[in-house]
Amino acid sequence: MDLLIWKNITFAYPWCFWLLLLIPVMIYWYIKRGQRQQGALQVSSIQGLKGLPVSWKARLRPVLLVLRLLAYAALVTALARPQTSNTSESIDSEGIDIVLSVDISGSMLAEDLRPNRLEAAKKVAVEFVGKRVSDRIGLVIFSGESFTQCPITTDHAVLNNQIMQIKSGMLQDGTAIGMGLATAVDRLRSSQARSKVIILLTDGVNNTGLVDPLTALEIAKAFKIRVYTIGIGTYGKAPFPMTMPDGSIQMQMQDVQIDEPLMKKISSETGGKYFRATNTTALQKIYGEIDNLEKTKVEITSYRHYAEHFFPLAMIALGCLLLEVLLRYSVFRSLP
Repeated sequence: MDLLIWKNITFAYPWCFWLLLLIPVMIYWYIKRGQRQQGALQVSSIQGLKGLPVSWKARLRPVLLVLRLLAYAALVTALARPQTSNTSESIDSEGIDIVLSVDISGSMLAEDLRPNRLEAAKKVAVEFVGKRVSDRIGLVIFSGESFTQCPITTDHAVLNNQIMQIKSGMLQDGTAIGMGLATAVDRLRSSQARSKVIILLTDGVNNTGLVDPLTALEIAKAFKIRVYTIGIGTYGKAPFPMTMPDGSIQMQMQDVQIDEPLMKKISSETGGKYFRATNTTALQKIYGEIDNLEKTKVEITSYRHYAEHFFPLAMIALGCLLLEVLLRYSVFRSLP
């Protein structure tokens, strides 16, 4: 038996160890019995008996008691049923299919969120993905056109890598909200998931694209897709980096224009909700609220398997008893 197993041993019947309290009683009985078996002889002095040799059999006779006590202790431990266990889990989840549709237009470089809107959105999106362990999630990016950066997948490491790689300028500039929504719907239209969700994030007003936002809205409703919309940007004006003719970058204040009526219409008619993120903390709270609203049902069934380890102890007890009987009726037979 591997001795390392005993580091993880538990006992099914630990109350059996109370029987070990009989060991002192057994020792006491052995001593008293030995005293009763000794004869009494009166002599005037024992001076002459000193120095008489004591046989090795007499010296080793307590070995019989030790073997019996070892057998008893091993038997009691075996009765306590030492065992190890391991746990296996069966996970049954009803996942949600989610597509993040993120605006990457030039205005997303505004620095009213730190370090800018796009980087803040990427960071919070990765945090959100980390909480959705059993969901399939995809990524769509849009500006003047739209593109599927990552199809819906459970490989969240790949998804997070794709999120961190997006940057402004990857697509033709502009704000094609309808295209961003339509492409996200296209990624979900064949999904068999219990719930299908789009999180649409933008900082502007639809000004281009082949698909009108209201048309994309009707398509989302037809496929029963819930859309959460997020308007990102402060109220009033925001600092925006502008490239000067000499190539230098200067910050200029620009008006923040978000089509909130359209965002609210898209979310309300699909059963979602509209949010406004004016800073990074607010954006984190928004994703946290969406995470709470879209809870995935996960059932975990645990199975505990036990392995019994009493047999080696029973063998030790039997071995000690057999050895005691063998010695008692062979080597120590002539002793009282």
